[in-house]
Amino acid sequence: MSSRRQNLRKRQDFTRDEVNLAKQHELQIALDSSQKKCADTEVEMKAQEENFNAIILELRRENSSLQENLKKEESEKSDAIECHRIETKARISAEILQVSLSEELEKAQQDLAAANQRVTFLDDMNKRLRGYNGGLQQYCGRLYDELEAARESLERVEKRNEALMENFRTLSSSCSSLRHQYSLSIDSQNEALNQNELLHNKVKCLRDALQRERNEVKFHRDLMLLLEEDRNCQIEQVEALSAEVAKNNESSAEMDNLMSKSIVLEETCSAQRQQIYLLEQKLTAANEKLKELKGNIRVFCRVRPLLADDGAETGGPVVSYPTTLETLGQGIELTQSGQSYHFTFDKVFSHGTCQQDVFIEISHLVQSALDGYKVCIFAYGQTGSGKTYTMMGKTGDAEQKGLIPRSLEQIFQTSQSLSAQGWKFKMQASALEIYNDNIRDLLSTNRSTSTESGGEQYTIKHDANGNTTVTDLTIVDVCSIQEVSSLLLQVARSRSVSKTHMNEQSSRSHFVFTLRIFGVHEKTEQQVQGVLNFIDLAESARFTKSGPIDDRLKETLAVNESLWCLSGVISALAKKEDHVPFRNSKLTDLLQPCLSRDSKTLMFVNISPDPISVSESLRSLRFAERVKACELGVPQQQTPTV
Repeated sequence: MSSRRQNLRKRQDFTRDEVNLAKQHELQIALDSSQKKCADTEVEMKAQEENFNAIILELRRENSSLQENLKKEESEKSDAIECHRIETKARISAEILQVSLSEELEKAQQDLAAANQRVTFLDDMNKRLRGYNGGLQQYCGRLYDELEAARESLERVEKRNEALMENFRTLSSSCSSLRHQYSLSIDSQNEALNQNELLHNKVKCLRDALQRERNEVKFHRDLMLLLEEDRNCQIEQVEALSAEVAKNNESSAEMDNLMSKSIVLEETCSAQRQQIYLLEQKLTAANEKLKELKGNIRVFCRVRPLLADDGAETGGPVVSYPTTLETLGQGIELTQSGQSYHFTFDKVFSHGTCQQDVFIEISHLVQSALDGYKVCIFAYGQTGSGKTYTMMGKTGDAEQKGLIPRSLEQIFQTSQSLSAQGWKFKMQASALEIYNDNIRDLLSTNRSTSTESGGEQYTIKHDANGNTTVTDLTIVDVCSIQEVSSLLLQVARSRSVSKTHMNEQSSRSHFVFTLRIFGVHEKTEQQVQGVLNFIDLAESARFTKSGPIDDRLKETLAVNESLWCLSGVISALAKKEDHVPFRNSKLTDLLQPCLSRDSKTLMFVNISPDPISVSESLRSLRFAERVKACELGVPQQQTPTV
């Protein structure tokens, strides 16, 4: 009986050993499979790394080739620098991703080494399988969990690889964009060469006109000197007669005669003084005309009043106005950190100047549009400087109307008075805004469609005569100031604005209102064609100043980018560079006729007297100083081609 039990126990032990050996064999197969998968994964990752290195090497070769092409095009230097900066950022981003991928690969290799160590440890454990069977099963469970974690890590690496490939595709798209910009620059250069000869002829005619004007001014000056000498002689005669009257008081008849002569001489002197005054007025007008013939952009500066919610003043006001005769009404001083900065412009309006006084200074420029000239008036300034108030004013208050409604009133009133002289006028209005570097039609009856399209349907085109059109833009015939006022109300409701820390209604787009004027004289058949452009630029501000929230970050970046492009155009004009980068943004492309050729252009720079805004005010004044130095073509009257 005991021998049967012993045999049965031996059989059970033998069966248990066979089961353990079978389990050990299965575990060994699973471990070999895991090791093979890890080895395959390592080979695949090395292949992907070599593929990525080849792609990066190819991109670097393309980048090197692109840089060599950009160095050959000096006229596209500024555009190429910007594009190279974008490409460099993308390349750095790709290299960062490559480093991140290398780190992930290193981690995976470390995990593989750890797995190999665990396999070695598992081999040791197999030698003692009988004694540690239960612990081995638990360890195998943990090993399977770690293998699952390794698979998840590999999946994350694959996702990052996909992101890297997406960045590579973005770089390829950027390279295509650079090639397209290069072709556009070639077209622009060809167009400039075609126009160079026409401009040369215009310059010759303008120089002749300038010389005639200088001769006329010289004639007026010589005439003034002669009249001044004559007046001095008359004054000496009056003094001599007065002395003679004093010596001959006893002779009343002779004294009466001398007194009558003195009265006649005084009347002559008075008439000559009046004539001198008229000649001085003519000389001033001639000087103004000479200044206009130079073609410089005129710059007016306006300071808004200090408001109750502005920052507290420390150390006195930051804005002051010089009182010397040379700078009276034209100078402004800005104080920052105890240091004063002096600027001189064509006109400076202090914080107490009313809307009517500002408009009087530009009324003659508005009249030029009726005379057949292209006129452009635009406003620039930081957030909260009163820029939109200057241009549009306050709705419903006649005294606070801005330059745009006042100018349009003058246009219609003057055109009606000219109708009695045989002139007939036709006027067309359009309004648009540039929002996030896209054009929006503010007079479109289907506002939602134009907004959803992102402005892609509107294209800016310039013809050989310097006229600019925007395709598919709504153009409305206007016959009265009431119709224009209604359009301005529609525009004010449609324009993109946003609340910031500095302004309850901050303009987030560049606004352009255009009035085209076509005039013809019924008897003489003389024709004129004028254009009046009003441009209210979006308000510039730093992020820390205006405090835009996340959903406003994109539009703030677009505003600052377009203003930066405008600054680049102004710098190129001031330096008289051969290439002016008008096509860097929609704004500068649209402003090209206003900043070149024969347009009469005036810029208002609006600044705030708030001490907190002194840095932005100083930057605005420096920009306006560069604008004032820009020399454009001589304004010429526009007549439509027959």
